[in-house]
Amino acid sequence: MKIRKFAAIDIGSNAIRLLIQNVIEEKGKKTQFRKSSLIRVPVRLGEESFTVGEISEYNEERILNTMKAFKLIMDVNGVEKYMACATSAIREANNGYEIVERIYRDSGVKIEVIDGKKEAAIIASTDLKQLIQNDRSYLYIDVGGGSTEFTLFTDGKIKISKSFKIGTVRILNNLVGEGIWKKIELWIKENIIGLSNMTIIGSGGNINKLHKMSGRKEGEPLSYIWLNAQYHFLESMSYDNRVSELGLNPDRADVIIPASRIYLSAAKWCGAKKIYVPKIGLSDGIIKTIYYSEQ
Repeated sequence: MKIRKFAAIDIGSNAIRLLIQNVIEEKGKKTQFRKSSLIRVPVRLGEESFTVGEISEYNEERILNTMKAFKLIMDVNGVEKYMACATSAIREANNGYEIVERIYRDSGVKIEVIDGKKEAAIIASTDLKQLIQNDRSYLYIDVGGGSTEFTLFTDGKIKISKSFKIGTVRILNNLVGEGIWKKIELWIKENIIGLSNMTIIGSGGNINKLHKMSGRKEGEPLSYIWLNAQYHFLESMSYDNRVSELGLNPDRADVIIPASRIYLSAAKWCGAKKIYVPKIGLSDGIIKTIYYSEQ
């Protein structure tokens, strides 16, 4: 048996994450990927990037310090390989690429700025396909702070995938007009013509939190009815009460509502009654991408 360590850094619009996984190789057996540790730092880059068009010096320092800390954590954990990806907040900031260069110079962490298409492809390289049955059609939705990736699976294969500039931080900052909602509705409805038994698979911090709040077991789906009721319940509470009474993290207590709205809207448009919530996301996909690229 050989145990290797790989890491993924996901620089998102709502938070920055470091995932370290043990990759267990054993002759004659399937490679196992097991979480060793996950660290999440609430640096909300999208708030500045999407409204002002650039990231402030204050947040630039926070990203740099986060990367320095992550580098030390990876070193003491004996991480063999890592990959750092930045999504829409860095991509759309006027000074995003300058920050990426400075981080590499001052911390040694190399960051790749990826587009929505590559983000969707990395996520699709996770264990997602193991959940997909050939006799059903699935709409996979990954909701982020700045963008949301939609992937349609039918007959066990990807039919079509698209990234839209809609995300929780954008919605909170009133940067999403009715036009974008209409575009998503049309895209979903056009691509599910002739398909039945639609099911949603959701990923991202918000849907994972909602699943945890529901008390359902791992693998047990959320129902559209429950999610709709929870959405209205959360919306009826003040931000302070969501933090103090429900115990939500301060940077989760606001974005959870627009995230719920995205999932509910998509479920309504595709006629899905259930939402499965596997523990997968961009970070998991990054680690599998690193591992399988050397095979």
